[in-house]
Amino acid sequence: MSENTGSSGNIELLNAALATAKAENRAALIAYLPAGFPTVEGGIEAVKAALDGGADVVEVGLPHSDPVLDGPVIQTADDIALRGGVRIADVLRTVREAHAATGKPVLVMTYWNPIDRYGVERFTAELAEAGGAGCILPDLPVEESGLWREHAEKHGLATVFVVAPSSRDARLAKITEAGSGFVYAASLMGVTGTRESVGAQAQDLVRRTRDTPAARRGLPVCVGLGVSNPEQAAEVASFADGVIVGSAFVKRLLDAPDQTAGLAAVRELAGELARGVRSRA
Repeated sequence: MSENTGSSGNIELLNAALATAKAENRAALIAYLPAGFPTVEGGIEAVKAALDGGADVVEVGLPHSDPVLDGPVIQTADDIALRGGVRIADVLRTVREAHAATGKPVLVMTYWNPIDRYGVERFTAELAEAGGAGCILPDLPVEESGLWREHAEKHGLATVFVVAPSSRDARLAKITEAGSGFVYAASLMGVTGTRESVGAQAQDLVRRTRDTPAARRGLPVCVGLGVSNPEQAAEVASFADGVIVGSAFVKRLLDAPDQTAGLAAVRELAGELARGVRSRA
């Protein structure tokens, strides 16, 4: 069990996890699971299962009523969580309990509107107090991120921005320069979800992102949006610093007959993917 860092977040823990994976000549495995799904308690146990199964880092999703960047699997889970009454306090509780139980870095992935309504100072302070490592903000333009970054830095939190294949090189440089922790490379255009093939688009995006000054100084580039099995994880691990998997974990929970089976399926998938990212080491 890790010690609570008080009002200071865990960006150093995140940096260390990514550095450890690099030192082992492999990519980090980053899992995504929404808070409150299938219940608040069940969601906490699912995050723990992913970390115990082999994930190096977990992103806890803050369910949103209009998740425009998420595919049908995550939208279904978000809807279940919202109908169950999930609140930001439950998201923070999920971060706190998962981090305390495993000692591993836990981030929040959220659209900007819930944070804006909750209050940037309040959210960053409470996320840091919960032991969170930072936040992934897929719809926050870097030009409008000054207030967030000010408070995130104050509380020791990473600010992870998302880049896409459509991003021009100058845009990639601007985004990576403003980010910290890692940069999230969306491997395919459109919404998230599992795909039969990750494709060459991800490799080109990673190559261009790695050519930015911030990445050349060591900012890791992690790839998400499409990985669903060990073979794809191994493919992405051969060219990225981290492999991000979300819909495949959520689908295991959705398809399970009960919570016990769902947690076992999440743990099993984490183990399979962990072996996948290590197979290219």
